[in-house]
Amino acid sequence: MSSTTMRDNIKSLSSLGKEAFVRRLGGVFEHSPWVAERAWDERPFSSIDELHAAMVAAVDSAPAQEQLALICAHPELAGKEASSGRLTKASTGEQKGAGLDQCSADELARLRRLNADYRQKMGFPFVIAVKGLSRYQIMDAIETRLQNDRTTEHLACLEEIAKIARFRLQDLIA
Repeated sequence: MSSTTMRDNIKSLSSLGKEAFVRRLGGVFEHSPWVAERAWDERPFSSIDELHAAMVAAVDSAPAQEQLALICAHPELAGKEASSGRLTKASTGEQKGAGLDQCSADELARLRRLNADYRQKMGFPFVIAVKGLSRYQIMDAIETRLQNDRTTEHLACLEEIAKIARFRLQDLIA
């Protein structure tokens, strides 16, 4: 897509009323339309980078409990939501793109054990932007990040959520 078309799409988004803006961008941050709602106040946006920065700033300035709720809104990778078909369209595509729907029984068991270990230690699900990663890289990342403390992981999850949001914005606007 040309930069002119993307600028036009951003300009169009910036001109939307709050309700329409939230309806259009409310899913960029998993099950957390409050992010788009707060970012709306920062309009107009001249680029996807400005829009993304406003959304990330809304998350960064949110109380810790609201940030935790955002982290917890993310499904476990290849977890119950995936096996029951209850993932959002965006999460389904992201997980399929990483090959998580192609795990062998042993890989799925390992991934689910790692997810359970992570959730038990941290108190929230492991979150990573899976785009461009293989299922093996994802499992290795969980093992590595299990060595971190809860505060470090809270921040790591928010950074990964920001990456996920950037990919989703790109897909929506492009």
